[in-house]
Amino acid sequence: MFALLRDEKLTLLAIVATIAAYALEGLLLDGGRSSALITAAVLIGAIVCASMRVAHHAEVLAEKVGDPYGTMILTLSAVLVEVVILAILMSHEPSPTLVRDTIYAAVMLDLNGILGLAALLGGFKHGEQPYNDDSARTYSVMILTAMGISMVVPEFIPSEKWHLYSIFTIGAMLVLYGVFLRMQVGAHSYFFSYSYPEKKVRKGSVAAEPDAGGSRTLSIAMLCVGVVVIGALAEVMSKALSTGLEGSGAPPVIAAILVAAISASPEILTALRAALANRMQSVVNIALGASLSTVILTVPVMEAMALYSGQPFEMAMTPVQTVMVFITLIVAAINLNDGETNAIEGMTHFVLFATFVMLSLLGL
Repeated sequence: MFALLRDEKLTLLAIVATIAAYALEGLLLDGGRSSALITAAVLIGAIVCASMRVAHHAEVLAEKVGDPYGTMILTLSAVLVEVVILAILMSHEPSPTLVRDTIYAAVMLDLNGILGLAALLGGFKHGEQPYNDDSARTYSVMILTAMGISMVVPEFIPSEKWHLYSIFTIGAMLVLYGVFLRMQVGAHSYFFSYSYPEKKVRKGSVAAEPDAGGSRTLSIAMLCVGVVVIGALAEVMSKALSTGLEGSGAPPVIAAILVAAISASPEILTALRAALANRMQSVVNIALGASLSTVILTVPVMEAMALYSGQPFEMAMTPVQTVMVFITLIVAAINLNDGETNAIEGMTHFVLFATFVMLSLLGL
């Protein structure tokens, strides 16, 4: 029992923060903007702690089932966290652009931030890092298709027919994901794996991280506990963030970036460990798989919420967002076409990520 408590200290910390947040909610939110912002920052830290444990247990489960299921479980757990936080934020302060901006921010963070930084650091340490280019091409074309259908075409849909296109979008995303999932775990599963020449896994590498001997039941239970704690923390965090940013002049996209960053935080650390351990296939699966899962799974859930409430979301990207997405996907298609990454390719993506941050600070 003591060993379990020691291992789950981050989850316990998040639970303590949850209890304190609900007990002191009125005092913290009524203390002015500074108090609200500090509260939001502390709760975001607690959510990240809980997310780290969710990702850990997802990795433990992934280690037991092997690739490509491993990265699929990790990305799905991140999407679940994102959907929970989004749903709670929308329930407190509905924003027609929050879903769109969050998905856009997540794609920029995954493709340019995670992939760029991992390829940059891994390239400096190992030079050219190999991976299976079939996976990169498959992910890229799926992301382009999914974003085009759900976030570009809606610009041309008449407002009185939004519900019909929402129903179509939900169906299209589910069909796309169903076929992709069948391919990923079925006859084409080798697209998403890579046979590394070295036989021994170095101590401390990403493959050695998960506790393969851990209890599967315990991991499932703690994963569920983590998601519940994240939802409870997000409830108060959304109120604190709204109070703290009200009248501050901060760009509206800040909330969306925070949601994307919180859900991606475990993936960032996992991808960086993989890159430094010369396991670029894991990085590609995490970065591109997370982007695809964010679009193809978040969109139908949030569109279903819009249909239920009768209030449509503004899903069509702005011209700036559309240009950034297409530049990113073109650069990714060129960089990920030869089965090897290097520091130069990583830098191109990381510069695009810096551009995304700059544009967000400018309110674009």
